[in-house]
Amino acid sequence: MRVAVVGAGVMGCATAWALRERGAEVTVHEQFDLDHHRGSSHGRTRIFRVAYPEAEWVRFAQDAYAGWQELDPSLLGLYGLLELARDRSLASARALAECGVPYRLLDRDKARELGATLPDGWTALHVADAGVVFADRARHAFLEAAGVEVEMNRRIVSTDELDAEVVVVTAGSWIRDLVPDLPVKVTRETVAYFKREGPPVPSIVDLNAATGGHGMYSLHDPVYGLKAGAHHAGAEADPGTEAPPDPAIVERIASWVGERFPDVDPEPVEAQTCLYTTTADEEFILERRGRVVIGSACSGHGFKFAPAVGRRLAELALS
Repeated sequence: MRVAVVGAGVMGCATAWALRERGAEVTVHEQFDLDHHRGSSHGRTRIFRVAYPEAEWVRFAQDAYAGWQELDPSLLGLYGLLELARDRSLASARALAECGVPYRLLDRDKARELGATLPDGWTALHVADAGVVFADRARHAFLEAAGVEVEMNRRIVSTDELDAEVVVVTAGSWIRDLVPDLPVKVTRETVAYFKREGPPVPSIVDLNAATGGHGMYSLHDPVYGLKAGAHHAGAEADPGTEAPPDPAIVERIASWVGERFPDVDPEPVEAQTCLYTTTADEEFILERRGRVVIGSACSGHGFKFAPAVGRRLAELALS
């Protein structure tokens, strides 16, 4: 079967990999260069975790973990994960236990040994089998394993122009250009980088009752040492335009880094943006409409799931 994939972000690359392992003939189309910084998949690292408060997300992440290991285990840096929560009920302990994932609850001293300051009265949950996925390397690894070339710098304006039996649309924040009625919101988010010496620290998510999930987060960066951001803090954006990092969000991130990491200089050395494409419930949209398969996996927490999402989209395309 001939399948066209529109969008060479991580989900498009993972879908090409999953389609090729099922014997499909695949073409991938990308409107920019393969390593552009306009979308959602660029950067050196993303958080990898299986810790979620809902068991179905834990199982989905476990499927993805198996896929990363199958593709290339070196794409994961398993430095651990810390969930920090003022309210213990926000943590993922119950879902992790249900799915058989080992974890530990840490006191303030143990959290400090891992590089983080735990506020008085807060809970720290540690999962060892977590950390980061090396994002830029991962996209290329999918394509190399699939043996697929990407047609770059061609903007697809309609799925009708593609000579394929099935078209998989993984266009990130541009997905509504091809599927106009998709219920997603695009925001431009800001991340900042900080100098940190020494071995990699665990990824950290500060759980926030107001957002129903994580508010601030940090993870290892192989160049500067630490990358940090404010989850879902950015304003709505037009993906067709470029804009600089939000200085107010950079200031907010730096303040949090100063509170959480006593060994890190809270003066940021660089800031970048990325786009979130978010559904109202932060679920993924993976569905088929005629010859078009829609892959919007998304909402600021999709990257880690790429191998599992790619396989689900491939199944939809070939069914």
